[in-house]
Amino acid sequence: MSAAPVLPVTAAPRPPAPRRSPRGLVQPIAAVTSVVVLLGVPFWLIIATASKPHAEALDPDLSPPSHWQLLHNVSTVVEDGRMLKAFFGSLLVMVPSVAIVLVLGSMASWVLARRTSRLLAAVYAIAISGIVLPPAVVTIVLLLRQLGLAGTPVGMVGVYCGMYLSTVIFFVTGFVRTIPVELEEAARVDGASPVRVFFQIVFPLLRPVLATATILICLYIWNDVFYALFVIGGRLDTLPLNLYQVASSGLYLQNWELIFSYILVMSLPLLIVFAVAQRRIISGVTGGAVK
Repeated sequence: MSAAPVLPVTAAPRPPAPRRSPRGLVQPIAAVTSVVVLLGVPFWLIIATASKPHAEALDPDLSPPSHWQLLHNVSTVVEDGRMLKAFFGSLLVMVPSVAIVLVLGSMASWVLARRTSRLLAAVYAIAISGIVLPPAVVTIVLLLRQLGLAGTPVGMVGVYCGMYLSTVIFFVTGFVRTIPVELEEAARVDGASPVRVFFQIVFPLLRPVLATATILICLYIWNDVFYALFVIGGRLDTLPLNLYQVASSGLYLQNWELIFSYILVMSLPLLIVFAVAQRRIISGVTGGAVK
C-alpha cells in the first residue's frame, strides 16, 4: 500500500503593511515642529546672542554671529561677574534645603501612606496645600527678623524647606503605597525599630521618586530670585541674584552677549543633570500612579 504524497507546507502570505495616509503624518510632523519651535528657537537665540560681539548683540535676534566668540564672552562673565562666588552661594542654600526636604518629606509620607484615619487625611490635605497656596513674603521676612535669621543662609534654607516640603509629600506618598507592606512586617519580626525599617527598607526603594523630586526642587531653588531677593538680598550672592545685580549695574547694562552667556553657564549644570537622569525622573513621576 503506497503512502499518500506529502504536500510541501507553504507559509501563509503576510498581509501587506498598512500604508499611512497623509493625514496620519500630519500629527507627528506638527508635534515635532511645535517642539522645535518652542524649545529650539529660544535656545538658539541664547546661543547666538551669547556668541556675538557687543555691536551685533545690542539688538538680539536669531541671526548667527559674524564672528563666534562664545568662549571669550563666557570667560569674561566668569572673571568679571563674580560668578564663582555666586555658584558656591547657590550650593550653600540648595544642598541643605534639598537634603532636609527629602528626608523629612519621605518620613512624613511613609506615615501618611501607611496609616489611614480622618485626622491623617486632613493632615495630608494640609501638607500638600502648599503646592497651590503661595507663601506670604512679608510675613516670612517679618518672622525671620523676629528669629534673627533674616539675611542668613539658615533662614533661606528654612524658607525653601517650608515651601517645597509639600512637593516631596505629594510625590512620595503615592509611591510608598506601591511598596509591599510585607517587607516592613518582616523587618519588624526580626526586631528592627521603625527608624531602622524606614532607612534600611523603605528609603532605598524611594530612589526613583526622590530623584524626580530632587531635580524639580533643585530647579526651583537654582532659578529662584524672588524669595532670595527679600530674604538674603545683598548679604549672600546666588547665581540668579548675582545676575540680577550685575545686569542692573553698569557692567552688563545693554551687554546682551554677557547676560545671555551668564544665563547659558548658569543653566548648564541643571541641563547636564536632567540629561543624565531623565529616565529616572520619568519613572519617578509615573511610579506613584500605579495605585
